Amino acid sequence: EPASAKASAPMTPLKTVIIIGGGPAGLMAADQLACQGLRVHLYDAMPSVGRKFLLAGKGGLNLTHSEPLPSFTNRYGARSQQVAPWLADFGPDAVRQWAAGLGVETFIGTSGRVFPASLKAAPLLRAWLHRLRHYPVPVEFHMRHRWIGWGVGQAVGMSPQQPAPRCPPVLFETPNGQVSAQAEAVLLALGGASWPQLGSDGAWVPLLESQGVSVASLASANCGFDVRGGWSRFFANRFAGQPFKSVAIRVVNPAGQADDSAGSKPDPGNFAFSRKGEFVATASGVEGSLVYAASSLLREAIQAQGSAHFELDLLPDVPVAQVLREVLHPRGSRSLSSHLKSRLKLDGIKSAVLHECLPKADFANPQALARAIKGLPIHLSAARPIQEAISTAGGVGFENLQGGLMLKGVPGVFCAGEMLDWEAPTGGYLLTACLASGWRAAQGIIDHLKVQPGAG
Repeated sequence: EPASAKASAPMTPLKTVIIIGGGPAGLMAADQLACQGLRVHLYDAMPSVGRKFLLAGKGGLNLTHSEPLPSFTNRYGARSQQVAPWLADFGPDAVRQWAAGLGVETFIGTSGRVFPASLKAAPLLRAWLHRLRHYPVPVEFHMRHRWIGWGVGQAVGMSPQQPAPRCPPVLFETPNGQVSAQAEAVLLALGGASWPQLGSDGAWVPLLESQGVSVASLASANCGFDVRGGWSRFFANRFAGQPFKSVAIRVVNPAGQADDSAGSKPDPGNFAFSRKGEFVATASGVEGSLVYAASSLLREAIQAQGSAHFELDLLPDVPVAQVLREVLHPRGSRSLSSHLKSRLKLDGIKSAVLHECLPKADFANPQALARAIKGLPIHLSAARPIQEAISTAGGVGFENLQGGLMLKGVPGVFCAGEMLDWEAPTGGYLLTACLASGWRAAQGIIDHLKVQPGAG
């Protein structure tokens, strides 16, 4: 039994639950439900489950983060209050216990991130699927089944007070034509709309909106951005794919007030986001961990104002006064580029981006040059398309949901994972909340089936 399970009294067997979506949220719910003796049928549009999970682990699977739970919870920004109950029941420590229960030991990296000892996702997924298939009532998997809506049967949107022994039928498109299925409860864990080639394409949005479920528009999260006007041909050809290392970026929110909702530590200068790290130049703009961490603020600024910018500190460990002294230091016959390289170790992509973004006249003004080295404005015009994003913002609004993640207007139908309206930075926060929401939805299903008259 999973270490995370808070098992209650065994339930009457053979009550049936349909889970649509084979990502971390759907698999976690299947795990919790199967260990309680329910019959679980899991459907997914792809030939196999966990495809985005495997992709996330390609460079080293970041399971969760070791920081204290209050700080961890704050990483969910405007949705921290909604996500907090999930994490209280199934937080970072529970994720590590769950992995250990599958025979996968974890370790804490130097950044505080938590990884499996092998750094790989595949062994964890294999062990997980083995357990799901070997419960006394095994989870049954139905691949290449794409959910296309509701079938004819009990009305969707009936009053929660009415008896609901079974949910509305669900329809699937398969290689062999349409099929329908029905169960006592249905969990939708369909993901967002990023990386649609892995199965999450957002096609569920109109299917829920047609039943009166409000869905916030899906948008790119943890994404790259295009710089305004594009890079010059020289810069794009020479530096696309190269990292900005040991830099910092700062974002000023529209109100000019410091805000730690992104998990940053703002400077005294009223920054909404301020953090040291690295990111990468692309052919059209910027991407990478530091940009991803600020992506929600940048995306919202573009949505509100049509553009956004961040300040790039090329030398975050060097005070501005020292930068100015080095700029002013006599350089003799050396070129300015050689001088900055010698005195400040400023060369390569850091030197190039100064020439790319700073007006030529400012190179002759030591004060303006020093200010630019410590805060070069990088202007952005658009987030990269949602298909390229790591994750998705927007989704099913929490106003539609009861505490157990059941839809208020569709009794017996639950939602979990990235299709809900929350977002988080990379670093283990996305995966942890997906797992935790699956755990919470499973508990909601268990509670629902215990009180529904005539269920089973």
